[in-house]
Amino acid sequence: MIRNTVESWRPQRGPDWSGVLIRLASSGPPPWLLYTAASAALVVILLVAFLVGSALQIGALGPQPVPSNLH
Repeated sequence: MIRNTVESWRPQRGPDWSGVLIRLASSGPPPWLLYTAASAALVVILLVAFLVGSALQIGALGPQPVPSNLH
């Protein structure tokens, strides 16, 4: 059955973008799950970047020297 389907397929002129988009929209995770996972990943990335930047004293995240002119 698969061989008959593959052998009977004939390419069309150009990509079938509408068919591809419809197949992608119908399959895969629901949008709310995708957005939730992406938001959680972004929060984790930002938190790790903040902690690494603080530990390495990069930019304004590290402790700043306090100028003292007391005699």
